[in-house]
Amino acid sequence: MPQSEDIHSKMEDVQEKYLEQKERLLGAIDSAKTILSDLRIFNRDSWVVRYPQLRDQSAEESTPVEVSTSKAPKRKSIRRSLSFADDPTFQTDVVLTPARKGMARSMTLASIADETAEEQSNEEDEDRLVAPSDAADFHVFRLDLKLGSHGSSSSPAALVSQLEKASIANLLDDRIGASMNHINKLRQRVEDKSSKVLVTGDLNAGKSTFVNALLKREVMPVDQQPCTTAFCEVHDAADNDGKEELHILKEGIPYSREDESTYTRADLSELESIVSENENVQQMLKVYLRDARSPTESLLSNGIVDISLIDAPGLNRDSMKTTAVFARQEEIDVVVFVVSAENHFTLSAKEFLWNASNEKAYLFIVVNKYEQIRDKAKCRRLVLEQIKQLSPRTFEDAEDLVHFVDSASAFQKDSQSFENLESSLRSFVLVKRAKSKLTPASTYLTHLLSDVDLLVGANAIVAETELERALEDLNRSRPVLEKMKNGREALDESLEHVEEAGSSRSRMRTKEILNDALVRVGQGKLGVEVSGLNMPSYPGFLGIWEYAREVRKTLLTSVDIAVKLAEDEARKITSTGVDKVFQLGEDHLPEGVERSRRVFMPEAMFSTDKLARKKARRQSGALLAGGVYTLGISLGQRPDMLETTFFDIFDVQHQFRIHFSDKSSEEEDPSLTALSVASVGLGALTMVGGKALGVRGVIEGIVRLTDLLGNQTARKWAAPVLGALTIGAAVYFVLELPSSIPRTVGRRIQATLVKENEERVEDASFVEAHAGRVGRESRKVLRLASWDLRERFRNAMEERGREVRGAEDMERKARKAVEWFREVEQRAGGVRCAVESIAEFVVDVEQLIDLLSPLLRFLFKG
Repeated sequence: MPQSEDIHSKMEDVQEKYLEQKERLLGAIDSAKTILSDLRIFNRDSWVVRYPQLRDQSAEESTPVEVSTSKAPKRKSIRRSLSFADDPTFQTDVVLTPARKGMARSMTLASIADETAEEQSNEEDEDRLVAPSDAADFHVFRLDLKLGSHGSSSSPAALVSQLEKASIANLLDDRIGASMNHINKLRQRVEDKSSKVLVTGDLNAGKSTFVNALLKREVMPVDQQPCTTAFCEVHDAADNDGKEELHILKEGIPYSREDESTYTRADLSELESIVSENENVQQMLKVYLRDARSPTESLLSNGIVDISLIDAPGLNRDSMKTTAVFARQEEIDVVVFVVSAENHFTLSAKEFLWNASNEKAYLFIVVNKYEQIRDKAKCRRLVLEQIKQLSPRTFEDAEDLVHFVDSASAFQKDSQSFENLESSLRSFVLVKRAKSKLTPASTYLTHLLSDVDLLVGANAIVAETELERALEDLNRSRPVLEKMKNGREALDESLEHVEEAGSSRSRMRTKEILNDALVRVGQGKLGVEVSGLNMPSYPGFLGIWEYAREVRKTLLTSVDIAVKLAEDEARKITSTGVDKVFQLGEDHLPEGVERSRRVFMPEAMFSTDKLARKKARRQSGALLAGGVYTLGISLGQRPDMLETTFFDIFDVQHQFRIHFSDKSSEEEDPSLTALSVASVGLGALTMVGGKALGVRGVIEGIVRLTDLLGNQTARKWAAPVLGALTIGAAVYFVLELPSSIPRTVGRRIQATLVKENEERVEDASFVEAHAGRVGRESRKVLRLASWDLRERFRNAMEERGREVRGAEDMERKARKAVEWFREVEQRAGGVRCAVESIAEFVVDVEQLIDLLSPLLRFLFKG
């Protein structure tokens, strides 16, 4: 045996290291809390943290995969299919490497992992902080996203894939918040010098009997029926000034022994009645008890550490009390789980043990009523197999942590198995405080950091994927946007040119057609040669007046047809312009932008039927524009233009203009004809004194004619003159009238329209009015087509601008997220190193304690 000085030296060294590791653990807890706080803020403000789901690819790939190369020994990794509950379309293969000493649990794309496999070194499973079987799942951050029966993944409502990203992010945020609260409780537990021992289990497992056996007193009510419905926390009476009594805590008020307003005093003898009378009320009771045994035998009055022993209600009594037990275990240093050897572990028990082992790793399990089992070996084997599944660390140390006893018989008489249980429990609670006090916190931090690694690794992959996608979008959209910006001015100029060219061309072509038509009409010809329109035939002298009327009407109709012809030409010119606009759209609009589905309907131009225009626009989305004038001016329908006068037959003024005018620019032949002579003579007769058509003029003419005939000389010349007049009139009516009337009527029509031109402003004249009208109609159509293209171009450019801004924003966010997630991985690695050193310290202390346990009862005083 070593000398006492060496033992004290080692004890002091262990004590110093314990305090050092304790402070290191507190620092690791604070760092983990900071990581969680930053993760929560990042999830809320910068990046919606996605909740990954890892699934087996196949039955073969669900086990660890060994990858070997010529340069490196074999390594173990796990290949999984990564997806997300809120985005089932995202799926990729990843390779998970469980956390090892000094390293995080890593997640890598399968393609990258295969390329770098030869660079990986071999690590034994003993060095794993998290077992490979658990590496592909969450521990602390696990979310239940399944519907229907428990564990069912094949039912139609199995996976809540329709949840929005924000909904799952909120669930994850709540889970992170709960972890932060739990970390706060962990810190309080590590700082607390006392230890809390929770005794729990299923109904009728014998929890109260076990507590009474530990205390060697019948304090807790015992019955065949479930009787413990309250949380009974047993303390040493020394903490209550040596008085044995019962404190009934008031709900919602923090307990303070010095403040009697926070509780109600009662005698210990009233405990059973208080519990039974308040069976349906969740109570918190403080029981102060004296233990007359020596400190070497007593758990409560041990002289080393303040101990509180908590007797909890059965797990499967009701959901409310079960939930309360689950919540209470977060505040506990040591969990003593009592299970009946007759029933083994129920579903509630398995769930509780799984949650507790995730945090504490080591659980103290009491298999009660063992003496009543006939096949004890089978019972032991089945219980240990279940423990191995529920708490692997507890199974590894089953000799000290799993005990098969009968509490009822141990209370009545001494039992070696129960004494071994007491010794192990005292050692675990008092002597192995590093294991009972530091291990739960370090285990929880290990699982927490493992979850952070998984969460951060998956989201880093998502962020990298989003970054690549954003860069691809930028490479695709940014050049298109720049091209559109550079081509916008050219497009506007081209559209303006098309509008102006089309309008001007339609205007000039209309002028040409109408001016040519007026010239032809002035020559007594049809304004335009069209089938179905001919000059009327001469009906004879008796129908000369009607003939002149029909000639006038036909010539006016030809002018109207010339207007229609000008409109048809404008339709063709406009149609060509619309095609140019559409071609400009093909040249300037980027791919993926819907082209105009408007159909240009030339026949709708110059239409006077508004209803027809609206109907055409509704049915086909036609490109329409109407004129402000009617179809031509309908000269053939105007009464003032159809009125026939004497001068349509005898154009006396025109003949005077030809023969007596000084103008040399007349196009008509001024040669003397019978018609000319007759017209001049008739004109002279009718213009004597300017009153030839008046009654007074007629009377004076008759008187003058009588005087003239009374003259001898006049009578001599009267007969030849009258004969000449008679012959001229006959020749005129027989030979000249059929051809002269069209020219005469045409000249008068031309003169009338030209006179209107002289009296009106230029834009309102006959030719100019029609030219302006046709030009405006063409411009209106082309402007509408241009406006449609401009709007599509503007919308497309705005859309590309939004795409570029969105991609730039996503690039910034994704790049920031990648950097942030990598930084968190490094920070978590630092915390992990601290936790690893604590775990190593606990192992070293446990080995030393096993060697020096008889002399180390006072090792952890204070």
